[in-house]
Amino acid sequence: GVRHVYTRPFSPWQNGKVERMDRTIAQEWQYGRAWESEAERADALPAFIEHYNWSRPHSACGGLPPMSRVYGVNNLSAHNS
Repeated sequence: GVRHVYTRPFSPWQNGKVERMDRTIAQEWQYGRAWESEAERADALPAFIEHYNWSRPHSACGGLPPMSRVYGVNNLSAHNS
């Protein structure tokens, strides 16, 4: 199951995984390109999250996307169609 772990406020060193994900989102989605408007950027977020979880290689997952761990497979195209 899922277990909630609480960290102290203003203590990013206690929450490294979330801090790293926030950095990746900022670099690759939020500031990764020029957006015409805030609405355009917001509209692009669901597609980025899908890419991040289903397609983007992650070093922590051996170069596979995170959903490969959920489904235990290397080819996710059959699971995400």
